[in-house]
Amino acid sequence: MASIFGALADPTRLRILLALRSNELCVCDLVELTGVTQSAVSHQLKVLRDLQLVTFRREGKLVRYRLADDHVASLVDVAAEHAVEIGGETGA
Repeated sequence: MASIFGALADPTRLRILLALRSNELCVCDLVELTGVTQSAVSHQLKVLRDLQLVTFRREGKLVRYRLADDHVASLVDVAAEHAVEIGGETGA
């Protein structure tokens, strides 16, 4: 559990998870949405994959990422709800 919450604590990883909450995206899309380098996005995706928070599928050379399952979506949704409840923002 600590590893999962640790992953959620990183602003870049949280932005990636928020972006994947409603869409399946490629690395280039995530680079644009997060504002970090392709290398940084790829590194954070590896961390998220290792924790089984995201998964991917290949379309030829293109790789599309998505949240691993509904549990991950629920974690992100509950965290976002709580942030709004306490007067914070949902974005990382």
